[in-house]
Amino acid sequence: MEYEPKDVMVLGAIRNGAKNFGKIQKATKIETDELNGILERLEKRGMIVHEEKKGWLGKKMELSTTPKGDNEVEHRIHEMEENWQQMVQLYKSGDKGKLNKQMDGFRSFFPMMMFFGIMDIMMFSMMFSMIGASMTDYVPADQMPGDMDGGGADGADGGAGADGGFDFDIGF
Repeated sequence: MEYEPKDVMVLGAIRNGAKNFGKIQKATKIETDELNGILERLEKRGMIVHEEKKGWLGKKMELSTTPKGDNEVEHRIHEMEENWQQMVQLYKSGDKGKLNKQMDGFRSFFPMMMFFGIMDIMMFSMMFSMIGASMTDYVPADQMPGDMDGGGADGADGGAGADGGFDFDIGF
């Protein structure tokens, strides 16, 4: 089953330690409503589970990937690594036309490749230079992850609010 790049980024963020909404959102830079939808989809597909835990300020929701979710992330990372290596080989061969076509074909995966640290940004930049393009032609600024370690380990709790209730709604 195919998953959208942002779905895989969210799975990766959870797998790498972002266990609550705030940390996932910080790591992926996905808007609240869209992230809610992604989390609902991932749970329905058996990729993630949620668990209520006791926190200092009351209950909090923790998310984790299932073995199925872990397998999907691993599969997609392997796939992206192969695609990246193909682009590197095309760059090294000097075939601008094939490189441009390949980059166009993988355009929607570039933010995900950046998120998982698969691509070498310097090499990516040289590819753009070779084909006479700029990074923003392929990756909109709003899709460029700022925290490329994918962990989102520091940041907002996103757990229980001051009243003990949740400060987000993920449809569970």
